[in-house]
Amino acid sequence: MRSVSAAAAVFLTGLALACPVHAQKSADTLRITWRDPPPNVDPYYNQQRSGIVLLHQAWDTLLYRDPETFQNKPLLAESYKWVDETTLEFTLRQGVTFHNGDKFTADDVVYTVNTVLTDKQVAVPSNYSFYESAEKIDDYHVRIKLKRVFPAALDYIAMTLPIWPKAYRERVGADEYSRHPIGTGPYKITRVDGVTEIDLERYDGYYADSPKGKAAIGKIVIHEVPDASTEMAELLGGRADWIWKFSPDQFDNVNRMPTVQALRAESMRIGYLKIDAAGRGGADSPLANVKVRQAIFHAIDRDTMAKQLVQGGSRALDAPCYPTQFGCDAGAAMHYPYDPAKARQLLTEAGFPNGFKTELVTYELPSWAGAMQNYLKAVGIDAHIAQLQVGALIQRSQAGQNPLEAGDWGSYSINDVSAILPQYFGGGAFDYARDPEVEALVKLGGSTTDPDQRRKAYSEAIKLITERAYWVPLYTYTVTYGVSRQLNFKPYPDELPRFFLSTWK
Repeated sequence: MRSVSAAAAVFLTGLALACPVHAQKSADTLRITWRDPPPNVDPYYNQQRSGIVLLHQAWDTLLYRDPETFQNKPLLAESYKWVDETTLEFTLRQGVTFHNGDKFTADDVVYTVNTVLTDKQVAVPSNYSFYESAEKIDDYHVRIKLKRVFPAALDYIAMTLPIWPKAYRERVGADEYSRHPIGTGPYKITRVDGVTEIDLERYDGYYADSPKGKAAIGKIVIHEVPDASTEMAELLGGRADWIWKFSPDQFDNVNRMPTVQALRAESMRIGYLKIDAAGRGGADSPLANVKVRQAIFHAIDRDTMAKQLVQGGSRALDAPCYPTQFGCDAGAAMHYPYDPAKARQLLTEAGFPNGFKTELVTYELPSWAGAMQNYLKAVGIDAHIAQLQVGALIQRSQAGQNPLEAGDWGSYSINDVSAILPQYFGGGAFDYARDPEVEALVKLGGSTTDPDQRRKAYSEAIKLITERAYWVPLYTYTVTYGVSRQLNFKPYPDELPRFFLSTWK
């Protein structure tokens, strides 16, 4: 794959010269443009990375995961202790207020946990499936009960349990709350305009001893656009101070611009190609045949895609997880080398010597989807690309309508395979394998504190997932950022931009 064309380079340079970028330092407003609008800004009702980013700006959790050390620190809780293997007790921080001035107490924590557990609309139920209940001891002490031993509980509490304001949300209702949300975070959301714009303002009442610190930049305006070209045009045209996940082919050219810079950082996100092995879209699908699925594994040159498309140190993967995650045993995974001849042989053995037609549904960069399409076509699989926005793909995925789905998963930045395997192999809406044996192993790995037993269960699950060719692990991600040179912004490996830590130069 080649880098950005000479014509594209001229366009980028010309646009930058014609429309000089002026960051909004003078207005103390950080202008962000992204193309992944969450369908609902309430963090419990979307699973997009943009929704997670908003979560950590406008809401707080009981614990804060330090981005440098990955250690959990007290946030809304000033301390915690394990009462027993399935009971956590939190002492809550006093003097904290929500953005409307309401005091934060144990009632808000109890309300949040117990409401989420019974809410069928929660976007990622596996993030909360291990909770049993929450109970109030007094205004500033609360206990959270777990259904089972769950070793990664503290990480989930830090990353996926934002606290709702009980009194306000009960008064206005869930729908109104999503339009006018409040939290306890360093920024408050002041405007939600459908999928067009989200505005945030520094919350001056934010508690001084938070490990997040008080935000330095006064306002954030998020402009939501439909595609990568519009996103790049906004950065180079002086209408954005920050974008991300643009094509790596444009990285060097962006970095040559006098007023913006390109940054790149390793990410815990991995790419995947999900295959409808369970026949959710129709029992007669060729994809229900294991040899067809194995042919797909052999057909795609993941090493070349990682090096030439993703770039920046991306690596091809064998296991369906990020390499540093606990339980991610690459040695247990079946290795499928790039071998088009083997792929064609397997298709013939499966009864498809002339291949077949299918659909590849994706929100990834068109060049990446096109590469996969070409690899599949070379062995006889004619995959029509359905290029969708993230929200539309998720709806189709939940309904079982995606024969082949190219996507990515960042595990909510949790360094444990319990943040990825239950999502795709736990029997839920996004599971296209529906293998009871794999489901049982994934459940076992998440329900014991014995690290050896956990590793054994997850390794056996990974072995079956790859042998039965349910889900093609593609490559690790590196994230590209386009940033005004007037902005101090530091990217982190957990792919969570912390704008509350950014400052103007």
